[in-house]
Amino acid sequence: MSAPRERRIALPRLTLAALEWGDPAAPPLVALHGWLDNAASFATLAPLLASRYRVIALELPGHGHSDHLPAGAGYHYLDHVRAVLAALDALELPRCSLLGHSLGAGIASLVAAAAPARIERLHLIEGLGPLGDDGAHTLQRYRDALARPPADGKALRVFRDVEQAISARVIASGLRTELARPIVERGLRVAESGWQWRSDPRLVRPTAIRLAETQIRALLAGIEAPAALLLSQPATPYLPAAMMQARAACVPRIAVEHMDGGHHLQLEHPQAVAQWVLRHATA
Repeated sequence: MSAPRERRIALPRLTLAALEWGDPAAPPLVALHGWLDNAASFATLAPLLASRYRVIALELPGHGHSDHLPAGAGYHYLDHVRAVLAALDALELPRCSLLGHSLGAGIASLVAAAAPARIERLHLIEGLGPLGDDGAHTLQRYRDALARPPADGKALRVFRDVEQAISARVIASGLRTELARPIVERGLRVAESGWQWRSDPRLVRPTAIRLAETQIRALLAGIEAPAALLLSQPATPYLPAAMMQARAACVPRIAVEHMDGGHHLQLEHPQAVAQWVLRHATA
């Protein structure tokens, strides 16, 4: 299995990192990872797709080896969409397919809605649109977000070694140790007395305002590319079956499938997920 190629992608105000597999002349498939993950979440899946695709696992701003936003800035969903579109421009990809997991799947769906002429196919794992708002907690979420002090300059936890960091991620995510390892190893940097997360601590700040569910469904209706959505069984708590079914019903051409496993299906079942992607690549 060949090692991935490291990429640096210069945007107007920051530089993003990426890992790339496959023939540079093959059809491009841009992969977008989940919240607080990085390109290594596709490290076992991407090589299985490299016979067909040039797989570019892009690291979102503030994640992995990508730049953090300037001091005083915040991370918002629509800004991630803009960053992905800017990366496609920098990579000179007028048209490509998208593969997204969790946060990355939500971003991929909104990219497809924003620029339908640029997206060939859409492969979504555990996500379709962003987390929404039904109004029940809007005011409290808004107050809580604005009451918290800025995270700029906040002290980060220091791990004595990589194994301790892996254990922390396993506890937080429920991933098995061997599945968490590639994400954790890429997501760490050397600190003065150990290891710290590379990701921007501002990523864990609460979002003051979320899109209303009606707005999300209106945006999903704008997806023109053939789409495939893969959901875990049992359902992830914040992706309830009824909501996901209602969202999928808004997408003109979408195939929904379920697979036994947890939230990181591409790490738990890379062979089966690769077969799912390749099957829908020509469906």
